[in-house]
Order: sequence, then structure tokens, then C-alpha cells
Amino acid sequence: MYVATAEANTQESNAWKLNFDGASNTVGNGIGAIMVSPDGDHYPFTSKLDFDCTNNMAEYETCIMGICAAIERKVKVLEVYRDSALVIYQIKGEWETRDPKLVSYRKLVLELIEEFDNITFCYLPRDENQMADALATLASMVKVNKQEDVKPIQISIYEAPAHCCNIDEEEEKDEHPWYQDILRYVKNREYPDQATENEKRTLRRLASDYVLDEEIPYKRGKDQVLLR
Repeated sequence: MYVATAEANTQESNAWKLNFDGASNTVGNGIGAIMVSPDGDHYPFTSKLDFDCTNNMAEYETCIMGICAAIERKVKVLEVYRDSALVIYQIKGEWETRDPKLVSYRKLVLELIEEFDNITFCYLPRDENQMADALATLASMVKVNKQEDVKPIQISIYEAPAHCCNIDEEEEKDEHPWYQDILRYVKNREYPDQATENEKRTLRRLASDYVLDEEIPYKRGKDQVLLR
């Protein structure tokens, strides 16, 4: 008996991912791609195509843009994903390339992929390629006079409305509940110090929906039900 240790697949651990998409509409043509490093860092980039082209030409343009970006970063292992079956299967040689406008594109892609130690092309469902699609659509619609460098896009998830987050911050600051000004006005008809006329009008409008019961404000609903 013996115990064997399987070697880790170094190619898979060092693999970068490339998602790309193209967009052609009445406004213009745009291409977008996102490179994802083995550590999960995202690098989005996009371009506007200032010439007439078909949807399939735009698909090849963005594929080539993404592959060239990977070559510039000296990436050697790349996984390419796209929701266009035509481009993916033509590059893999499973579909014949009959359109004369696409023959040169495919030839260039085959030349570029020689720069990689390992590169794979995979079909990706459209709903999993939303960011690249959004970048391509943005590029097709925006007016660009020259090359512009835009910082990487940061996407956050907000689980509550902005005014609720602000209320929490104010409560931590002054230790008063968010309805302090409303309570004060309903009880004593007093305004906050240094309140402007516009702020006073707003406070009166908000306070008109509240009634006071033993220092507790209740909001009057449309059906006249009091809500705490």
C-alpha cells in the first residue's frame, strides 16, 4: 500500500478569465470586456467602434480587444467566455466561417492565441454576461471625441435606502431619535435652531401627519390608522 498526493493543477490556479460582448444599434457600435484575475480582481474596458459593422463583426472586435489586453498583461492561461455561440464555435472550428467579413477576424484570433500556453473558449448564458453587455451598450451610446481613461467601476450593494443610513449616522452623532424635530414641533410648535423658512415649511408638512400620545408620535395613515 502507498499514499499518493495529487499535484495541484497550476494552470487552473493561474487562469485568468475574459468575458466580452458587443453591441450594435441605431445609436452606434460598442464593445466591452472584463478580465478577471486569479485573485478575483476585475478589470473592465470598453471601446466605441467608429465604423460600420455587423453584430458579428462587433463580437470579433471585442474578442480581439480582450485577447490583446491579456497579451499586454503577459497572461499565459486564459479562459474566454461569451454568450455568442457563433463566435465561440467558429473560433473552436466546430462551425464553418462562411461570411467573408469574418474570415480575416477568425484568422487574426487564431494567430493571437499562439501567445498563450493554454486558452479555452466557452459559451456563457447571456444572464451571466451582464457586465460586459452593459459596457458594450454604454460605449455604443456615449459620445466620445477622444480616448478617455475612466477609473475602474466600483459596485456596492445597498440593503437600505440612503435616508435610513443617514438617520442611523445622525442618531449616533446627537443621540436623538430621527423624529426629534417632528416631536418637538407637534408638542410645542417649536422649530430647530437656525432653521430656514423652507425647512420650517417642510417640517410643518411632515408634522401634519403625526399625532402625539404620551410623548410618542404616531403617524396617521391614509385609512386614519395610527402607526407607531
